Amino acid sequence: RSTIFYIVPDFLACYPASSHYLKNTPTQLAFFERNIVDSHYYTRTRASTMSTTEAQDPVKSETNKVESVIRSRKERPTGSTHFGDADWDEEQVDEIGDATWGEVAKACCVHDAKEWGKIFVGACGALFFLYFFLFALELLGNSAKVLGGCRAGGLLSDETNPVAGLVIGELATALIQSSSTTTSIIVSLVGADAVSVNSGIYLVMGANIGTSVTNTIVSMGQMADGAQLERAFAGATVHDIFNLLSVAILFPLEVISHYLYHLTNAMLPDSVGDGEKWEGPIKKIVSPFAGRVLKANKDVIKDIATGKVESCDAYYPVLCLDGIEDYKHCASKCDKDAGEEVGVDCGRVGLITCDKTTGCPAFFQNGANLHDDSISGGVCLVLSLFLLIVCLMGLVNVLQRGLAGMSTRIIYKATNVNGLIGIVIGAAITILVQSSSITTSVLTPFVGLGVIQLEQMLPLTLGANIGTTITGLLAAMVSDNVDALQVALCHLFFNLSGIVIWYPIPIMRRVPLRGARALGRATRRSRLVPPIYIIVVFFVIPLLLLGLSSLFMQKTVGFTVLGSFLVIGVVLGIARFIWWWKKQEGLQKCLACLDRRTDMNNTMKTLPEDMQFLKSKVSLLAEHTGLPEDEEAGDAQKGSDGTAEEVAPENEEVAIEDKED
Repeated sequence: RSTIFYIVPDFLACYPASSHYLKNTPTQLAFFERNIVDSHYYTRTRASTMSTTEAQDPVKSETNKVESVIRSRKERPTGSTHFGDADWDEEQVDEIGDATWGEVAKACCVHDAKEWGKIFVGACGALFFLYFFLFALELLGNSAKVLGGCRAGGLLSDETNPVAGLVIGELATALIQSSSTTTSIIVSLVGADAVSVNSGIYLVMGANIGTSVTNTIVSMGQMADGAQLERAFAGATVHDIFNLLSVAILFPLEVISHYLYHLTNAMLPDSVGDGEKWEGPIKKIVSPFAGRVLKANKDVIKDIATGKVESCDAYYPVLCLDGIEDYKHCASKCDKDAGEEVGVDCGRVGLITCDKTTGCPAFFQNGANLHDDSISGGVCLVLSLFLLIVCLMGLVNVLQRGLAGMSTRIIYKATNVNGLIGIVIGAAITILVQSSSITTSVLTPFVGLGVIQLEQMLPLTLGANIGTTITGLLAAMVSDNVDALQVALCHLFFNLSGIVIWYPIPIMRRVPLRGARALGRATRRSRLVPPIYIIVVFFVIPLLLLGLSSLFMQKTVGFTVLGSFLVIGVVLGIARFIWWWKKQEGLQKCLACLDRRTDMNNTMKTLPEDMQFLKSKVSLLAEHTGLPEDEEAGDAQKGSDGTAEEVAPENEEVAIEDKED
């Protein structure tokens, strides 16, 4: 006989199940697991542990018992894991059992009034933090455009070689935190004949790499929990690795064969009609609020890139007619054909502009110079990062409370969708929010919590890559230039080609997944891995490649020879590093170094408590053995008190014997 106790939301019930009811048959055991253990119940089984008093008076024993909540799958009869268990991180994907859609529907929809109230409050909290999370991302993008807009426009302005074009596209996107903006600018440059179609193809390839920096930064918001950071960083970097692998194959193929150029050239119509710019619903909800704080002037980036102005100094100082700060008096453009002049008929704005609907933002200042706007952008950047971390922590906390106690079988069944469906979902979300960075950044915390597995995150990010190309296509529709449409189509088919190479075949799909998991595991050894990764991958390596390529662009014998020697040196250095990493146990040495640093940090954190513990044990040992105090400690005590206790003769004899031993 065994007695099974489970807690339901409203009362504590006791369900006695005798041995003749629960027979050891697979069907009945499966029924027991689905309907009792995994349907949000905490279970506790007591078998052969009842005392004589309990056997004689079971009612009295049940009234006096204290229920303990199970927090480990090892304590459950079925061995199932629930969200929030102590050993939640130990369960692997292949160990998760299968659930039915009926169980998923029951877990989602079958609740009493009290539970529905909690669900409503939790949903409101999640939407609150999600909205301000999106607001922080929008503000982060505006701040990055204000700070890096002039540099990004200067980078995009020159006709470059393929390597430089790839690097410039990546750096420009990393600086302004938006591949959609970069792609739109590139399409506009091609439409204005400022950049050739071939150069535009390499620029959008680089933009594909730079777009993944945002969600990698977001993953660092879960540094407080090592397990969450590991999963979140893996979920963020799977996007990076896929884009890098796609560029590693398709970039040399395009340089050699120009297959993207010829493929899209065959698809072009004779002409493109004027279209209208479309803005997603999420942008309409979030952008007005963010625009009241800071609104970036994208025209500055386009004008510098197209060569209309030489630098940002042409937009300063900011000038508003009659000192009135609104769109009409500050940001309305002059009609040069009608002979209108700046300062007389229209105003002038710099990197921070005004909006027709919401007016001028809080950080807009009449008479500001470039330095003033840069300071405003820096302040908003810090505020956006702070708000991003706070909202991320709040969102994660609300989701953890809402999912507490739910079986992993239910969660995995609800999120384990087909890969093609995942790609469609990712593309649809990105089209709605008009930003792949927002899509992947919102999904990253869910990966950190374990709600979305890494295998499901990959197709969602691939769909985000497809969805972000819609922005470029819309920009091409606004422009009536066929070349602009060709670059937008190249961006689309570049992402489709990468998906065809790396996703359908399982052995190829495992390459980005394994790379992301390896980077995630590295965060367990050191929390410095994410910031170092971001700096090296998105800035150090691109700047190194840009510097090398610039030597060959000088078209002089001296710089060409110098560049050739440097390239040979870099190649040899990379080969030597790979040899050390693979053949000379470089990987093991790096891991051992990280482990030593982790152990040292952990030791330093617990050092005060450990010293107090050791002192207490030494004092107890001294009292027990009668050993004298340390001479230095005695001298210090004598110096402070002016007196010193005499050591007992027997203690002196013990000390002498100890020294002789």
